[in-house]
Amino acid sequence: PPVRQKSSKLNLSNVPFRPDQDGSIDDIDGIPKGKHLLKSPDALDLTEEELKEEITRVLVINHTNIPDNVVVFSHREKRFTEVPYPSNHYVLMHDEGSCFHIDSEEGKAQLKMEGRYNIKTESGTDAVSEDEGVNVEEGEEQTPPEEGGEDKEDAEGEPEKEVEGEEPEEEVGGGEETETKNVVSDESVQLDMPKKKLTNQFNFCERAALTYNNPQREIETQTAPPPRATLARLVTQWIIHDAYEEDYAHQQRLKELEKKKEKAAAGAAWTGPTHQTTKAIEPAQEPLTTRMLRAAKTLERMMNQNTYEEIAHDFKYWEDPSDEYREEEGTLLPLWKFYYDRTRKMNVTALTWNPRYNDMFAVGYGSFDFTKPSNEGCVCLFSLKNTSHPEYVASLWSGVCCIDFHPHGQPYLIAVGLSDGNVAVYSIQYAPPHMLDKPLYRSDSVANKHASAVWQVRWGSDMPDGEITFFSVSSDSSVFCWIVSNNELSRTLVINLTLPSDPLPGPDGVTISLTACGTAVAFHPTEQNIFLVGTEEGRIYKCSTAYASLYLSTWDGHHMPVHHIDYNMYNPTIFLSCGGDWRIKIWEDNRSEPLFVFDVGSPIGDAAWAPYSSTSFAAVTWDGRAHVFDLSINKYHSICTQALVPRRRSRLTTLAFNPKQPMVIVGDDRGIVSSLKLSPNLRKRPKPPKKGVIYEPMQLEMAKLEKLLSLVREPSVLQAPPDNESVTS
Repeated sequence: PPVRQKSSKLNLSNVPFRPDQDGSIDDIDGIPKGKHLLKSPDALDLTEEELKEEITRVLVINHTNIPDNVVVFSHREKRFTEVPYPSNHYVLMHDEGSCFHIDSEEGKAQLKMEGRYNIKTESGTDAVSEDEGVNVEEGEEQTPPEEGGEDKEDAEGEPEKEVEGEEPEEEVGGGEETETKNVVSDESVQLDMPKKKLTNQFNFCERAALTYNNPQREIETQTAPPPRATLARLVTQWIIHDAYEEDYAHQQRLKELEKKKEKAAAGAAWTGPTHQTTKAIEPAQEPLTTRMLRAAKTLERMMNQNTYEEIAHDFKYWEDPSDEYREEEGTLLPLWKFYYDRTRKMNVTALTWNPRYNDMFAVGYGSFDFTKPSNEGCVCLFSLKNTSHPEYVASLWSGVCCIDFHPHGQPYLIAVGLSDGNVAVYSIQYAPPHMLDKPLYRSDSVANKHASAVWQVRWGSDMPDGEITFFSVSSDSSVFCWIVSNNELSRTLVINLTLPSDPLPGPDGVTISLTACGTAVAFHPTEQNIFLVGTEEGRIYKCSTAYASLYLSTWDGHHMPVHHIDYNMYNPTIFLSCGGDWRIKIWEDNRSEPLFVFDVGSPIGDAAWAPYSSTSFAAVTWDGRAHVFDLSINKYHSICTQALVPRRRSRLTTLAFNPKQPMVIVGDDRGIVSSLKLSPNLRKRPKPPKKGVIYEPMQLEMAKLEKLLSLVREPSVLQAPPDNESVTS
C-alpha cells in the first residue's frame, strides 16, 4: 500500500493529476506528482528506501502568554508553592445534553414510559422499532401508516426479519416517518406489549372533578404614580426616647379624660342615650423654627470639628514627650479659645463646669472696675463640641460677678450673682437654642436683694420639703440663703459678718460694730451646714447655718482681700486661700497657722485644687501667668509656670479644672477663655503597691496627702528630749 503521512490533511478531491508513462501514480505524501520534478540544487541525494521511509511528525502547542513559573504563598506550609501549569484549552461553550442511547437502561425505561414496544430476541439483544410509531394498548387496533398498503401489511403481520450484514438506513423527508431497522438474528422475535396500569378507583382529583379552572387573562391598567417626597431626619437615642415619652404622656392624658367622663356620667342623672364624640388630644408638635435651629446647630458643630480637627486630636491623644526627660517640670498645651463678640470688652469674672455634662461650662462676663459701673452683663454657655459660638447666651441688666451650676440632680439650673446686689436663677432645660430670654427667678430690686455686689453664690442642700436653696455673700457684710419656691424667690439672713473688735460708740449712746465685707464662700464637702467666708480685710471665718451670730473659727489669713477659698476633695480638713497679697496658703482646720505658704510675685486672681490629685492645685495671677503646684513633687516651688497672655495688655482673672478630663480653662480681662491641657508630669498619680492589699485610687490619694502632712505638722504639745548626761548619772 502507498505510504501516507497522518499529519497531512490536504483536500485533493478537486486537484487534477496525471499518471506516469508507465501508468503508475506516485502519490508519496498524498500529493500526485507531475512528469517533471524540480529538485533544489542543495537537496540531499537519498535512496528510494530512504525516501519511502515513514517519518512521524509531532505538533506541540506552545502558548507564549501562559506563564510556566507561577508560585503562590501557602499559609499552611509557610512557604511558596508552585502552581500547576494551566491548560491550553479554552472552553467556548459547554452545554449538557439530555439525549441517551436507546439500548441503555434509561432508554428502555423511556420507551416503555412513552408506550413504544421493544423487540426482544432470544439472544438477549433489544431492537427498537419505530416504523409504525403506534402505541399498542389493550382492546385497540393498530393505526396504519399514511403510505400505502405495503406498510399496512407489514404492520398487520409479523415484523420482517432483517438480513445480517446489512446496515440500517435512515431516510428523512418532509412528512415521512423515520424507519429504524436493527440487525437481528434469524431467530423468532416476540412483541413486548406494555403492561396496563391498574388504576385505583378511590383516587380522585377534587380540582379536576369539583371545580372549574378559570383561564388566565391579562388586564392592563394605567394609574397615576403615588406622590414622592424626600425626607431627611436625624434619628438618635434621645429623640426616640422623647418620642416614647410624648406618646406615654398622650396615653395618660387620654386615660385621665376617660376617667373624668366616667365620673361625670356616674354622677349625673341618666337622660337617655347620648352620642358624644371626643376629639383625640394630639401631642404637641415641635415648631418648625426650633427644628431648623437644631439642624443648623448640628451642622455648625460638624463644621467646627472639621475646622479644628488637629486641636481635637491634640486634646484627646497628644502627650508631651519631653516630660520623660524632666521629672519635676511640666507644660500646659494651649487648645481652643472661646469668646463672644458682644463681650470682647468685658472681664471674665466667673467660670464653672457643668456637673453632668463634662464638655459644657458657663462663663460670666462683667467688670472689676467699680469706678465705672457697667450697665450690662452676660452669661454664656460654651461646649467643646462647638468652640466658635456659645450654646446659650443670657444678657443681663448688670455685670455678672459669679455663677454656679446646681450639683444635685438639676444641672440645668444656674445661679447668678450681679454687681448691683441682685441674684437670678436661669434654667436651660426648656430654653430655645442660643437664647435665654428671661430668668426663671429674680430677686426684687428694692428690698429683696444685697446692698452691694454679690461676690460668690453656692448651691446648698435641699430643704426637707424639697425646695432648693443657694447662698450668696456680698460686700454688705451679709450672707443670705435664697429659697427657690414655686412662685417666688425668698431670702433669709444666715449671718452678718463683723470684725472681732470692740464696738465703737455712736450717737445717742449707741454702739456700732464694725462689719466685714465678704468676698468668697466655700461649703464643707461632707457637712453642708459648715462654710468658710473670706473678707476684704484678709480674714477667714468658719461659720454654720445653725448660728447667726457666732464664728466657729477665725484665721488671719491675708493682708489684703481674700479672692478665693477652696476645700480639698480628698481631705475636707484641708483648704487653700489666695488673696491680693501675692500669697497662696494651705490651711488645716483647727490650726491657726498655715501649713504651706507660696509667694508668686503678683496679685492672684483665682486658685483651685485639682480634682485628680490630692496634692496638686493651680493659680492664675494678674501678670498673665499660670502656676501649677504639686506638693508631693516639690514643696517649695511650682512645677509649671507659664505665661498665657501678654503681661502689659491683659491679666488672668479666674480658672476652673475639668472634673474628668486633664484640662483647665482660664479667663482674662479681655473676655477670652483659654483652654489648656496638662502634660503627664502635672497629673501624676501614686502607683499601687505590687504586693499586699489592693487600694482604690481614692485611698492612695488620701494616703499620699496624709504622708505629706505628717512632714509639716507640728505636734500640739512639744516634749523636750531627755538629757543623756542626767540619765547616765
